[in-house]
Amino acid sequence: MKRKTLTEKLDVRVLEREDISSLLRPRNVFAHKGDFGKVMLLCGAVGYTGAAAMASQAALRCGSGLVFTLVPESVWVILASKLTEAMVFPLPCDKAGRVSLRSKDLILSHLAGCDCALLGPGLGRSEELNSLLWELVERSEIPLILDADGLNAFSGHIDRLRGAACPLILTPHDGEFARLMPEEPPLPKEDIVARCEAAARLARMAKAVVLLKGYRTIITDGRTFYVNTTGNPGMATGGSGDVLAGMILSLLGQGVAPLEAAALGAYLHGAAGDLCAQEYGQRGMLPGDMIIAVTRLLK
Repeated sequence: MKRKTLTEKLDVRVLEREDISSLLRPRNVFAHKGDFGKVMLLCGAVGYTGAAAMASQAALRCGSGLVFTLVPESVWVILASKLTEAMVFPLPCDKAGRVSLRSKDLILSHLAGCDCALLGPGLGRSEELNSLLWELVERSEIPLILDADGLNAFSGHIDRLRGAACPLILTPHDGEFARLMPEEPPLPKEDIVARCEAAARLARMAKAVVLLKGYRTIITDGRTFYVNTTGNPGMATGGSGDVLAGMILSLLGQGVAPLEAAALGAYLHGAAGDLCAQEYGQRGMLPGDMIIAVTRLLK
């Protein structure tokens, strides 16, 4: 692991290939599937089945032992046929095909049996979803990753994140960051120090680990900083963030601490993207290619 000093105040860590084996525990020959993480995903809606599929597949390819994918019943048949290695469960949905508040007890029951969960990819937005996600964050006893619409539910309500009883990982891009922190000036794209400081303010305010996506993705708990140096512009396409979220979920479920799970997930995601760019070119690579490429990094 390299260390870089961006300013006198910021001691930044940079992960390298050899850090993978130091952060992931060796697999015991007597292990069973329950030893490698029981993870849950709440995701998907009509028109957004790809987000649920890619996040689930990324979790599986990164080594999760059991993957439970909870989706609205409106798209259950599609995702049950796509995800043969995950366990896909239907939830009550609203007229628009989004998860409804009536699913709360079912979701809480699944949360109680898992090691960590991902909330948000492709969920869509509604007042019912906002209420549901607020309550899940308040009541969850396992670590949660909030991504995409899981973050959007807290726009203007960041105080609800501070009430979480569980560890949180937030994965905003610049637009989601702006919705969570409307009082902040627009994030500069090239000023890494300013981006580190902004991410740290959100981390301290939300009492969470923050992964701020960008050319150099920043991961911080408000005190310690990682800056990711892998990745390329070919990854700037719909679905890439869903793959990243699934990777982080898998690492978290396998016992990696939240800050390091987010940092290692960003490293693996970018490094897999670099392998894909070499093979297909930046214009031709797809998010699904990264799900396969990451297995080459985890051998």
